[in-house]
Amino acid sequence: MSGAPVRTQGPPAGTLKELSRPGKRAFSLPRLDVPQVTVSAEFARAQAAPLPEVAEVDLVRHYTRLSQMNYGVDTGAYPLGSCSMKFNPKIAETVAGLAGFQRAHPHQPDHTVQGALELLWRLERALCEITGMARATLQPPAGACGELTGLLIMRAHHTTANGVARRKIAIPDAAHGTNPASVRLAGYEALHVPSDARGLVDVGALEKLVDEDVAGLMLTNPNTLGLFEEDIEEITRIIHGVGGLVYYDGANLNAILGRCRPGDMGFDIVHINTHKTFATPHGGGGPGAGPVGVREELVRYLPLPMVERDDETGAFRLEHDRPDSIGRTHGFSGNFGVLVRAYAYVFLHGGDGLKEVSERAVLNANYLAHLLKDALPLAYPQGRPMHEFVTTAKQLKDAHDIRAMDVAKRVIDLGFHPSTVYFPLVVEEAMMIEPTETESKETLDALAAAMRQAAAEAVTDPDLLRQAPVTTPVRRLDEARAARQLKLRW
Repeated sequence: MSGAPVRTQGPPAGTLKELSRPGKRAFSLPRLDVPQVTVSAEFARAQAAPLPEVAEVDLVRHYTRLSQMNYGVDTGAYPLGSCSMKFNPKIAETVAGLAGFQRAHPHQPDHTVQGALELLWRLERALCEITGMARATLQPPAGACGELTGLLIMRAHHTTANGVARRKIAIPDAAHGTNPASVRLAGYEALHVPSDARGLVDVGALEKLVDEDVAGLMLTNPNTLGLFEEDIEEITRIIHGVGGLVYYDGANLNAILGRCRPGDMGFDIVHINTHKTFATPHGGGGPGAGPVGVREELVRYLPLPMVERDDETGAFRLEHDRPDSIGRTHGFSGNFGVLVRAYAYVFLHGGDGLKEVSERAVLNANYLAHLLKDALPLAYPQGRPMHEFVTTAKQLKDAHDIRAMDVAKRVIDLGFHPSTVYFPLVVEEAMMIEPTETESKETLDALAAAMRQAAAEAVTDPDLLRQAPVTTPVRRLDEARAARQLKLRW
């Protein structure tokens, strides 16, 4: 077939080469083993499909070259703040690929999938031990869905207890962007709570804002600035004082594993991003896992089904009979393959290992912050950062008209994926950096050197940063226009 050309980047680097030629083939079809039929004229093509004609070697090189343009945790450091882009242990991939897990069907009778059900049962209890919750659902397929699940549980609780769902959810001004979105999706209004000069929740302002129309507070601790909320017990006391519930956004759980638990801080509902804390693949909004744990009083509202174990026989089953449940938030028991990976990570490390994960994450973040403090100062230097920190390029903008985005683009040319920029919104020219526990001292030193070099070049050669990146297949994009004028078809 002839028609659409295949374009690929080929030698020399940066050029485009036309590969399609009439008569070339990269496939062969097996001999037909079913009776041949004629497609009716109604469905038959009037002309051949405009497919490219290429040789197998061209096809392989094209897609291999495209794959090499991707950057990921398997190719280099990925210091996106608040996203915990940590290395995914390959043993977890191996475990998830075992036939008994990979080939299990969700409609199989319980007695034929006892191993799978036991894994879910044990993982739930491990997550509850880690977070200080009574029970948990593994059903939500992503962190944002976990947020919605927690808010729906909150709504069910208030409706059952008071007959009214209440109208407002309090959210700190430095919260993750998904928090207010989830609040609106759950039918609530967002009540924004300001930060104080330390970058922490302004407790005095919170106390004045909340009343008996507040259903709860969404908060992560450490917060989105990477700082531990020192007044967390007072914060939870204020919310509980008006009859509200306190929801823990699990984005930053990686900082406190084995050191402290949200349940012990006074949180009532906890969601866990397994891709952030337990090194499962990032879900891209869907194929992930966002388990939600609750304290005892809220267990009745958890989604169905729940995995239960018979005390006498030890057999596992899926329990569907819970009249107060909020219902399903995803099909079956969630994304099972992702949960297998999380199980492997949790039980591979054990309690001591998970504690070491958080200790190394905090150590790496503080070490990197120390290396960068002169070139890119901390936005809130009064507090010690936890697993992540926020620097600011404001002084570069004021003195040299170089913004955080320019620094980030230059860091790409220097061989590293840049940090998160312009988040959280409460910091001008924010650069949010999270090295995770998986990066070595050598990598951190090299990343710091690249970022310091970019900051120095902002002073000596600002045009170099404005033109960056120059080493990528595609130059700098207009992100704002791309977001507003999406092109969904090629």
